[in-house]
Amino acid sequence: MRKKKNETKLKLIPLGGMGEIGKNMTLLEYGEDIIVIDCGLAFPDDEMPGIDVVIPDMTYLEENRDKLRGFLITHGHEDHIGAVPYALQKFDAPVYGTDLTVALIQHKLQEMHVSGTLNVVKPGDTVELGCFKAEFIKTSHSIPGAVALAITTPLGVILHTGDFKMDLTPLDGQPIDINRLAYYGSKGVLCLLSDSTNVERAGYTQSEKEIGKTFEHYFDIAQGRVIVASFASNVYRLQQVADVAIEHGRVICFAGRSMEQIVTYARDLGYLTIPQDRIVKVDDLKKFNDDKVCIITTGSQGEPMSGLYRMANASHKVNIGFGDTVIISASAIPGNETSVGKVIDGLFEKGAYVVYDRMADVHVSGHACREELKFMLHIAKPKYFIPVHGEFRHLMTHGRLALDMGVPEENVFVLEIGDVVAFGKDGAARAGEVPSGAVMVDGSESIEDAVIRDRRELSSQGLVVAVISIDRQTGRQIAPVEMISRGFVYMKEAEELMHEASEQIAPLVARFEAEGKSAYSEIKTAVKTKLRSFFKSKTKRTPLIIPIVIEGESHD
Repeated sequence: MRKKKNETKLKLIPLGGMGEIGKNMTLLEYGEDIIVIDCGLAFPDDEMPGIDVVIPDMTYLEENRDKLRGFLITHGHEDHIGAVPYALQKFDAPVYGTDLTVALIQHKLQEMHVSGTLNVVKPGDTVELGCFKAEFIKTSHSIPGAVALAITTPLGVILHTGDFKMDLTPLDGQPIDINRLAYYGSKGVLCLLSDSTNVERAGYTQSEKEIGKTFEHYFDIAQGRVIVASFASNVYRLQQVADVAIEHGRVICFAGRSMEQIVTYARDLGYLTIPQDRIVKVDDLKKFNDDKVCIITTGSQGEPMSGLYRMANASHKVNIGFGDTVIISASAIPGNETSVGKVIDGLFEKGAYVVYDRMADVHVSGHACREELKFMLHIAKPKYFIPVHGEFRHLMTHGRLALDMGVPEENVFVLEIGDVVAFGKDGAARAGEVPSGAVMVDGSESIEDAVIRDRRELSSQGLVVAVISIDRQTGRQIAPVEMISRGFVYMKEAEELMHEASEQIAPLVARFEAEGKSAYSEIKTAVKTKLRSFFKSKTKRTPLIIPIVIEGESHD
């Protein structure tokens, strides 16, 4: 009897974007081919001192680099493109995205001196990568060029929504292509991966057009300058504000490095249409009366280096004061509420009139709410469903929503990063996991967890250095132990504590002479342990201890 050949499975593997908002990255693997959907980063939290960005662990992709056929990018937000330069440092694979998406990636590659093959596509285009055929489908989001992906595989169609909302009256006049999504639903979708960000919000996401009236109202009543803080990537919002400003006879100044960069790309590609004679530089603002000025800046999330933050703290060329109207056209991202609140307080203290989301409709989300997510499930009619792009509660809630829409419970997979779902002719099932996690980047270098632990300890407990001077030949102590404290205790007020600490390790220091150089490492570890125990007993704190042995010559 002939032995049955093993069936080739279609594997779906998220390396980011599950149980978190950020570092979105999903792999599809079949046989000898792998494609990657998005390649984003996350920003560090308070538990990651000194870290610039966090990117997905790409170990599994490195182990299978010969299978990699390309990267498909849904849109140009950092949590979807931010890790592309780091990936292209490791992999020689083409990247596909719409024009603004590719322009933003190209800029990142240039900043990091990384080369790569970037390919511009438009909605309706298809690309073939190994056994996969991917179609880019127009969607609506808070940045131009956002697309969903319909990926035809040997076992069926995988439909990935990207970040989306069902805005039927978008500012660019090009709504989400429901017909194309429904086409795939009518043909049969093996699995739908859908944005879960706003699943907790009932109803529908408001259209961008709805907030235009709010801007008009505040420009009508403004007596002085109008300063609008927004996400730089929300090009539609920038156009909306610019249009209202021009109607009110104001010139427009874009402030903030990222704002200026995106405005340049968006204007070059035709996404922003602002007359050049209405745009002025910061240095030229003094030529205009305050009631003829509109400044559009970064800083809607209270970022310390952003334009709005520096304006509020008088460290910018534009210092906000009495008579200015400040509109913060964004909602605080979870975790940023405190920093945003501090900026708002600072603006009020300067005498500005501040408008923010709790006061008026000055922002709408780029993500679908519950009824829109139901509609996506309805038109896609997937056999299997995987919620993506959300914290764990979002994924679970979206999974339950799929059950309500008729997807069988056994066909809904709520995943964690690294989980593998394998699709075969007989169905789909979990199939173990692959190496996954977060890689922390400080500057251009990845940082190990041990380094982060040390940084946390330094920030919370401080540092004590024990400098031990011994004779190079004999190992005998030739000078008193010097104790140095940083961030632990103030040395002038803790001389007795440090003297007692030196006495505690005196027997250990004597071992350098008795046991020789072969025991140096063991003795230093013993010094570290003894001092940690001593300081904890005396202060209830455990600083980071660093013993340093200096070899010199005795002058006896």
